[in-house]
Amino acid sequence: MSATETVTIDGVKLRLAHPDLLEIRWVGQDEVMDQLLAAWMVIDERDLPLNPRIIGKPGVGKTTLAYAAAKSLGRDVYIYQATMDTRPEDLLVTPVVGAAGGIEYTASPLVTAMIRGGVCILDEGNRMSEKSWASLAPLLDNRRYVESIVAGVKVKAHADFRICATMNDDASTFEIPEYIHSRLMPQIFLDFPDAEDELAILRENLPFVDAQILDYVVAFLQRAHEEDASYTVRDGINIARYAAKRLKAGGKPRDELRTAVEMTLGKDALRFDGPGADF
Repeated sequence: MSATETVTIDGVKLRLAHPDLLEIRWVGQDEVMDQLLAAWMVIDERDLPLNPRIIGKPGVGKTTLAYAAAKSLGRDVYIYQATMDTRPEDLLVTPVVGAAGGIEYTASPLVTAMIRGGVCILDEGNRMSEKSWASLAPLLDNRRYVESIVAGVKVKAHADFRICATMNDDASTFEIPEYIHSRLMPQIFLDFPDAEDELAILRENLPFVDAQILDYVVAFLQRAHEEDASYTVRDGINIARYAAKRLKAGGKPRDELRTAVEMTLGKDALRFDGPGADF
């Protein structure tokens, strides 16, 4: 996409956002992938896609799942990172000062996805306030449009447009208002993977790391999962990557793995340390 690609709606020119291009692949847990794709399916001309929310602890792969599902449909993907400071105009259309000094309008990733028939991932959606969610209410029901007060335009969603929201299962979030909650269905719960899937994920992300390092990390994570600790495969990737770097520079595997755990997650994480690697 050109950096200057624009569309005109109701006489207002909007500059479009770029899609996100990531080299990621979903590994394991086929059931949740099927659940997401089913939610986006349209089975009749009178039917509409659903707007699922994917719920799980930070780092379990919610965004990866959504991105991989969208790409499996051959769609461009636009990721919008929600924060506590997200305003309605951030979600929709933002006015900026153009090169000639006049006001220009930039479509958000979400609105760009609506216009182009792509997929929008509203990442960590429960970090947004109710005021921001309210601006999306008509998009998430059978109206399927948004209204930008700033630009004075109504944008209707392309028939191929799909959206999902990822939501962290932790305390640092807002409560989603009920009228939005009912529009974000179904709920798809993404749990910790089992040992086989966890190892496959590590191999996918770290094909250059020694297999025994990956085995150690999987065993560490599985012990943590048994006690419902918050450590995820994302943490495991960081542990394995750092341990591999330290071993490359010289050192004993057992010592470097423990050091990688402590420096990545803190000393308390060492309680899930197990038998040392012998290689």
